[in-house]
Amino acid sequence: MDLRITEIFLSIQGESSHAGRPCSFVRLTGCPMQCVWCDSEYTFTGGERMSFDDILLRLDDFGCRLIEVTGGEPLAQKNVFPFITELCDRNYEVLIETGGFVSTEQVDPRAKIILDVKCPASGEAERNHWPNLKRLRPDLDEVKFVVAGLADWEFAKDVIVKYDLVDRCKEILISPVHGIDMRPIAEAVSRSELTVRLNLQLHKYIWGADVHGV
Repeated sequence: MDLRITEIFLSIQGESSHAGRPCSFVRLTGCPMQCVWCDSEYTFTGGERMSFDDILLRLDDFGCRLIEVTGGEPLAQKNVFPFITELCDRNYEVLIETGGFVSTEQVDPRAKIILDVKCPASGEAERNHWPNLKRLRPDLDEVKFVVAGLADWEFAKDVIVKYDLVDRCKEILISPVHGIDMRPIAEAVSRSELTVRLNLQLHKYIWGADVHGV
């Protein structure tokens, strides 16, 4: 079996509760969504077909036990599900960064889901697959809200309460769109009395906003 791959690289994890950890990334090609603030449009087309064996050889060479499967939207390729299982069988710690509109039901339960719930400013909020939130596990999975302003923050708060996310998942990540004035959002988070984490994109502060491969 194979997957269409945009890039495979070794870096540090830039987001989530795993930020700062060395991490291997497998970035799959293609995404059916078109979020307004998307920072990985270069993954939408192109890529290279690679066999599981070739991908695994690259990852083995890195010698890093933490792997993130990302995109684009990684779950849009059906072969990703057996690939995730293969990674878990090899005792890798596996993170799945998904846009939240494809069902996570087939993901190997040993993998950790980082579920990106789309807020209104993304232009794709109507396509959230809400049953994914009910599958979250409090010891493994995380939810991320990319917010472009206070309206998105209010939307995120409503979802957090409606789906009882404080108890349903391990972390709730509030991720301001890179480049906006983050102070109003930081102040709102600090006053919210919610157990959430302001989640900056560490890699963009290190390598810059326009660098691919991080």
